[in-house]
Amino acid sequence: MSTLSRLAQATPTQERLLVIYTGGTIGMQQADNGLTPGGNFAQRMAKALSQLPIAQQQLLPAYDVISYPTLIDSSTATPVNWQLLAGDISSRLTGYRGFVIIHGTDTLSWTAASLAYQLQGVDRPVVLTGAMLPLEAPGSDGLDNLHGALRFAATAELQEVAIYFANRLMRGVRAIKQHSSALTAFSTPDYPLLGERVDDDFVYYPSRGLGLQQRGAPRFELSDYQGLSQGEVVRIALWPGMAAWQLDAWLSDPRVKGAVLQLWGAGNLPNDPALLNLLAAASGEGKLLAAISLCPEGSVHMGAYAAGQGLTDAGVLSGDAMTPEATFTKLVHLLAQPIGFDVQRQRFLTSLVGER
Repeated sequence: MSTLSRLAQATPTQERLLVIYTGGTIGMQQADNGLTPGGNFAQRMAKALSQLPIAQQQLLPAYDVISYPTLIDSSTATPVNWQLLAGDISSRLTGYRGFVIIHGTDTLSWTAASLAYQLQGVDRPVVLTGAMLPLEAPGSDGLDNLHGALRFAATAELQEVAIYFANRLMRGVRAIKQHSSALTAFSTPDYPLLGERVDDDFVYYPSRGLGLQQRGAPRFELSDYQGLSQGEVVRIALWPGMAAWQLDAWLSDPRVKGAVLQLWGAGNLPNDPALLNLLAAASGEGKLLAAISLCPEGSVHMGAYAAGQGLTDAGVLSGDAMTPEATFTKLVHLLAQPIGFDVQRQRFLTSLVGER
């Protein structure tokens, strides 16, 4: 990894931020055959920040930049990438006051959710950001997102994994990418903002953060995700006419260890006993099954309707109002832990980092 320091000669390491550039649209540059990953990101970032008004430049924290030698296309990211990133943060934790992760937007919210579980109890900011347009493109959102991420990553009261995008600071494990091209691509449908930019000020709302709730040293859980990076956890969304044999094709595969089930409304399932029998059989085999709603907002209430009764008896866990990202990454995380099946189930139903 390559490193470049800003103001390093004048600022002790412990008072600086660490920026980790993993790839993404923000760092791409135009070539003859279209956009391609661009190098020299530290220099390009410094040049972009120099375009800010002098008053805003003076408020920027000092920082170092690390660029991954092999940049990650976020659409091809796997749990192993999440594990490596968490390890990089953990190994440098005491050396920096906060961290900014620059990431492609396609799976940015998935990485944020995974980092939240791995870095439980983190006592300083970890802020992910990216951009919908390359940094040097006309009308790019890259500079504004970098600026805000740096400012919030220097906020000592922020003690969790967050996403900064389009003037909004969001809890990482509550965020989703809701638009494929809009600059306001990310939202937190069931949790308020942790902070936001108001004119030239960056305002953090401590009553909404984890900092007031956490006590003691970080309790990181840096488990090996290698055995869960090839589809061992699946995501199954219902559709009208879904048949039992189709669900069986997923859940009976011995390689599958867990599943996110996206059900209709408040947790409804087709009135087919064969579906419940399949779910019960999979759960009985020790596969971790969790249900959330297909609706982008709201919670599942399994059993509220006749069509959804029996899910709990079949061993399906309620995901409450968790996002698909938070649910999937939590299953991966729990399945990687050296704990028994009953403990995995109990921990899934417990809020670990404000995800439910």
